[in-house]
Amino acid sequence: MKGIPMALLLLTLVAVASFQDIAAVAAGSAPVPNEVCDAKCRSPCSLKKAGRCMGLCMMRCTDCQGCVPSGPYASKDECPCYKDKKSPNRL
Repeated sequence: MKGIPMALLLLTLVAVASFQDIAAVAAGSAPVPNEVCDAKCRSPCSLKKAGRCMGLCMMRCTDCQGCVPSGPYASKDECPCYKDKKSPNRL
């Protein structure tokens, strides 16, 4: 009988810790790893000049906490932060 309350306590602690990690990412306090942005940017940049598109997408992805439109023809409204970012001006 003593094992059940202890197991429930342990399970609750694990669930709370997992939720806090997810909440931290959603709140924007945790940086998005480059691998995540690289994978997300491959699809939207698949039909464009890879170098420039990937560079801009990676910057936007990092700034927008990993939110990137799902494909080359996807609506930019999927990620309002991504849509509102401006490309750097060419000199």
